[in-house]
Amino acid sequence: MSELRAAIVQDETTGRVLMLGWMDDEALARTRETGEVHFFSRSRQRLWRKGETSGNVLHVVEVVPDCDDDALLVRAHPAGPTCHEGSTSCFSPWLWRRILRREAEAGEDSYVARQLAAGVALNARKVGEEAVELAVAALAESDERVVEEAADLYFHALLLLRARGLDPALVEDELRRRATGP
Repeated sequence: MSELRAAIVQDETTGRVLMLGWMDDEALARTRETGEVHFFSRSRQRLWRKGETSGNVLHVVEVVPDCDDDALLVRAHPAGPTCHEGSTSCFSPWLWRRILRREAEAGEDSYVARQLAAGVALNARKVGEEAVELAVAALAESDERVVEEAADLYFHALLLLRARGLDPALVEDELRRRATGP
């Protein structure tokens, strides 16, 4: 087996870092031949194509080695979520990844699973409730209460996005678009 190189995958459209994988010479050659990203799995000790089971492949735009050729930047177009947990990126915020895990577990004790099962309308009402509580805290309560209420609003806004089938990366993209202008 040839030496492994870190391969940082970046969404060609948004610039978002999607994941880190490892490539040996064979994985790099297959990536260039097929136009789909291949990695070497250190745990399974074999070559694998990203998306071979999920269908969420990465279509290669370019592969650029770093200055001493021991790491690669892979610019790609993702066909679906990149992270095995269902998120756009393996570097998504921890809270989003936790929400996805709790939804997948769907146990009776999971507040997240119960809220998501209740649907969009309930989650929208909860966001409204939390927004009012934050506004009231900002006007009349301690900084600690403002932070607590902001955390509740943030959490419930993420639940609402999930209930609608939306990834928070779309919100980041919209904010980035607004910051750079049309």
